[in-house]
Amino acid sequence: MKLIIQIPCYNEEETLPLTLQDIPREIPGVDKLELLIVDDGSTDDTVNIAKKYGVDHIIRHPRNMGLAKAFKTGLRACLERGADIIVNTDADNQYNAAYIPALIDPIVRGEYEFVIGARPIDATEDFSRLKKILQKIGSWTVRVASNTDIPDAPSGFRAISRDCAMRLNVFNEYTYTLETIIQAGQKQIPITWVRVRTNPKLRDSRLFKSIPAYVWRSFVTIVRIFVVYKSFRFFSLLAAIFFSVGFIGNLRFLYFYFTGDGGGHAQSLILSASLVGVGIGFFTTALIADMQSVNRTMLEEIRYKLLKEELDG
Repeated sequence: MKLIIQIPCYNEEETLPLTLQDIPREIPGVDKLELLIVDDGSTDDTVNIAKKYGVDHIIRHPRNMGLAKAFKTGLRACLERGADIIVNTDADNQYNAAYIPALIDPIVRGEYEFVIGARPIDATEDFSRLKKILQKIGSWTVRVASNTDIPDAPSGFRAISRDCAMRLNVFNEYTYTLETIIQAGQKQIPITWVRVRTNPKLRDSRLFKSIPAYVWRSFVTIVRIFVVYKSFRFFSLLAAIFFSVGFIGNLRFLYFYFTGDGGGHAQSLILSASLVGVGIGFFTTALIADMQSVNRTMLEEIRYKLLKEELDG
């Protein structure tokens, strides 16, 4: 059983040594353990520090491409290097590496293929009240979209089996955390979670520059999740809202018309008819999106088979 621990890095010269020092070098059930760094265009001494601490593999982006791209690059590199299990953790030493054995244990036992390290959100002092609320909303959204019970979907501390890694596709350029769980749920990949602890905060998050930016990014991500992965439900809901309001408006006009007062309500009739038309349009979009989701599923299966043939022969 070969385990590769991947660590996306962007200018982490100050925190990377702590992260690497805390990673256990021997884990029950693991025959070979290797470390892989994805340098996402760092301009500091991150790469030299990684070499100093004996990192086995260093993959470099020519420029900063974002966390999601770094995660995706890391998965591919780990698969190419024969990983049976991939653990993803952050370079800022946020996650306590002592929990790595517990994180991979469900996969080693053959019970699950995807394991999320769930942080104690309410007890994490480094998170503001607003961030805690948004974390819970994001996790709830993922649970609805994926039919899973993951309590901390934004957690980047996760273990992934080889087969699961081949099936995951990262499209979001902002973060990989939410949509990979949704994909696992929709593809019926066995997924679970374990409780983990975090280390004291060493630096601010680089995913967002301010609370308003974080709120906006979170909102866009959540909406996009429903549009992409629950497209029929999303557009059907919009269709039902517009159609219902328009239908009620038409009934209102008919009431006034048959009571002899319909002449002054022509504008409301036009508006109501327009809303009904918009509702029908959204329902048509829901049907088209549902058919596209079938095509996406077929393309993902083809991609998986080609990737498996390429890497495993």
